[in-house]
Amino acid sequence: MHPTTPFTRRTAALLAGVLLALLAGCGSGGTTTEAGVTRAAAPPDRHRKAAASGQLPGMPPVLDPEDVYAADRPGMFSPTVKGFPSRIYVPNTNSNTVSVIDPKTYKVIETVPVGAQPQHVVPSWDLKTLWVNNNRGHTLTPIDPATGAAGRPVDVHDPYNLYFTPNGKYAIVMASLDRELVFRDPHTMETKKTEPVSCYGVNHADFSADGRYFIVSCEFSGELLKVDTEKMKVIGQQRLPFKGAMPQDVKLSPDGRTFYIADMIAHGMWVLDGEKFTRPTLLPTGKGAHGLYISRDSKEMYIPNRGEGSVSVFDFRRNKLAKKWWLPDGGSPDMGGVSNDGKVLWLSGRYHSEVYAIDTRTGRQLARIPVGSGPHGLAVYPQPGRYSLGHTGIFR
Repeated sequence: MHPTTPFTRRTAALLAGVLLALLAGCGSGGTTTEAGVTRAAAPPDRHRKAAASGQLPGMPPVLDPEDVYAADRPGMFSPTVKGFPSRIYVPNTNSNTVSVIDPKTYKVIETVPVGAQPQHVVPSWDLKTLWVNNNRGHTLTPIDPATGAAGRPVDVHDPYNLYFTPNGKYAIVMASLDRELVFRDPHTMETKKTEPVSCYGVNHADFSADGRYFIVSCEFSGELLKVDTEKMKVIGQQRLPFKGAMPQDVKLSPDGRTFYIADMIAHGMWVLDGEKFTRPTLLPTGKGAHGLYISRDSKEMYIPNRGEGSVSVFDFRRNKLAKKWWLPDGGSPDMGGVSNDGKVLWLSGRYHSEVYAIDTRTGRQLARIPVGSGPHGLAVYPQPGRYSLGHTGIFR
């Protein structure tokens, strides 16, 4: 910082964030370094449209305009979840069960029967319920995270994945085979609006910093959608520039400028300017890149590479891949989440009927836990954060 210019751009951004909070209360190419590490092109430094247009009505104000995950630090629990026991909930797609793991002992302490083909365990927007997405059973099974008890299933057709609008107004069912985005009441799951899509395999998403739009991956046709949150309407669509592309998890960068999309066939993650929705660039990470998870300090992102049994670590400040961790004896790391204190990365082993616990400081495998067949979108719960956007736990 220059000693004669204390009023920096960051100061101005923080003041803008405070103003927004008060109001709410009433792609470029990549390069390769000499070490052979691919570096993503830096996003353009521009004023955020969020500051000009305002946030989605009813959305909790962003705490820090430079970090959308500022509410996710260790110990920053919502009062809603403070009494919940710490557990790992693992949906076993082929066994039609959820394995419940005690993270202190690395042991399965309960197996909960659910509907056919459970894909993900999804925390509700208000943090009070875990929804098990029984894709082929066409139901959502609610689990009470205070007791671990499963409730009566709710009829919902083709619930491959589940998200919530940032204001908590709607649940969004990713109806993959139906080729629909279905906006529902977040509590009763009554349908409010159905948005048909022309792509195949809608499955994962994340929202812009202001909540005004979200980016959706279409797994089977290699496409991306841009959807207006308030209008509940697709406003952009593009095919990824890679033959056979199969996009998976989607995650917004801490500064809100960039979307990352894992791709298990392109073996890396796409770097996308969500505002412009221009052609993204590919950053190779490893074979079968699948999930994307932010560290508790918002400095790194963990990318499990399902096809090679590794986890790549992306450094946001340096804007490059910093390291890669390999699982001993291989494996198929898939979906998961970070522990409450940020010290452990939990991932399902999709093709090995197991769950991996990985030390986020060293990359060392802490445990390899047998579970049911086809473990998929496991949820670490509870986690810090004010509300959930869905999937296995996107908290802000």
